[in-house]
Amino acid sequence: MPRGTADPDRPLRIALAALEVVADRGVEGLTHRAVASVAGIPLGSTTYHFKTLDDLLTAAMVEAKKATDSDLAVWADGLGPDTDLVAAVADYVMNTLTHHWGRTVVEHELYMAALRRPPLRPLSREWDEAFPAALSKHTDAVTAQAVALVVDGMFVRAYIHGMPTRDEVEDVLRRILS
Repeated sequence: MPRGTADPDRPLRIALAALEVVADRGVEGLTHRAVASVAGIPLGSTTYHFKTLDDLLTAAMVEAKKATDSDLAVWADGLGPDTDLVAAVADYVMNTLTHHWGRTVVEHELYMAALRRPPLRPLSREWDEAFPAALSKHTDAVTAQAVALVVDGMFVRAYIHGMPTRDEVEDVLRRILS
């Protein structure tokens, strides 16, 4: 992870550049050289702060997770005791797919990087736990987990098959949340 620097914002700029590289080239396109170019810094700076590509991926995941955690917190704060959970989750799904498509694709790609990089798995698991944790304040833990799994499936399916309709999303969610 980042080491000391005279430029305290440089590790963050590198992490955000890594995120941008993954967005443009995918995880397999992430290199120190590509990140340095996007960040506008010398190549040695990326390897100084992030020794390995897994370190760069971790930094990119942390920054991406901050964005989703922030959006999730705002969404969860809007849920009240009388909230129609089917409609609220459908809003979340449709908003994420409609307004944050590129970011959502990159986030899932980073999340899936843990498949072949075991050191990334704890962060991916932590990422996994946020949505069901928010839901479990409004339903039981097993139902919250089921909804989270279905929502993840909806996202992946949207990448391959295209955008679901709101009615399709609500129909599936109603089966689980009834």
